[in-house]
Formats: sequence, structure tokens, C-alpha cells
Amino acid sequence: MSDFKPLPVIQPQAQDPQSAPDEPRTTTVEHDPATSDALQPAVIAAIKTVFDPEIPVNIYDLGLIYDILISREAVVGVRMTLTAPGCPAAQWLPAQVEEKVKGVEGVTDAVVDVVFDPAWTRDRMSDAAKLQLGMW
Repeated sequence: MSDFKPLPVIQPQAQDPQSAPDEPRTTTVEHDPATSDALQPAVIAAIKTVFDPEIPVNIYDLGLIYDILISREAVVGVRMTLTAPGCPAAQWLPAQVEEKVKGVEGVTDAVVDVVFDPAWTRDRMSDAAKLQLGMW
């Protein structure tokens, strides 16, 4: 993946009478190499079970996953994109990624951040995905 910049995570605001009840608290997922080495293969395997409903290739091989950051506390942050900003699966795909990653043994929480910069291109696809879609 890329340079492992901290991934912003929106967490529910603690019930503090002096803070606004609807205001989220922002924290970050700081990448921890040791925890990542232990959990990343299982996290990737879980993400590979999520398929774009319009393309018969998993979203990892499609190149939609930009970063996977795993904290010392085993919180997984996934930075991903969609094939297009108006993608019909814009709500469904990130929710599926979050659900699958949370289901990995050892993961304590997961958060998905959808970004459009940089924009997805076919160059991000794995060779296997290109071959499967006849783009080789």
C-alpha cells in the first residue's frame, strides 16, 4: 500500500455535558507495523470477498483499496475509492468492507474512508483482474 499516513477516524462523542451531543470527535488510526504484519493477510482476504456488483472482480484486485492501516489496538482503517463518484454501489461497498473487516478474528474495530483523490484508473487493477476482464 502507500505511505501509511494516519487515517482520520470519526468516533462518537463522549457524553460530556459541556460538549455538543451531536458533534463527532475525530481521532486517528496510527499504523503499527507489528500488528499489521499479524492481521493484514486476513484483512486482505476478507476484503477480497467483496465484489463490485457490476464487475465480476473483487474490489481489492480492482484496485479500489488505497490503504490498509492497522493500529496497535487492532483498529483497521481502510482508505478506498470507487470506480466513479456516481457509482450506484457507493453506500453498499464501503459498508460491506467495514462489515467484512470487522469480522476478521483479532480486529477490534474498522472504519472505511472513501476518497476520490487520486481518482481510480484501470492501471490500479491487478494483472489477474485485467486478465479476468479481458483487458490484457
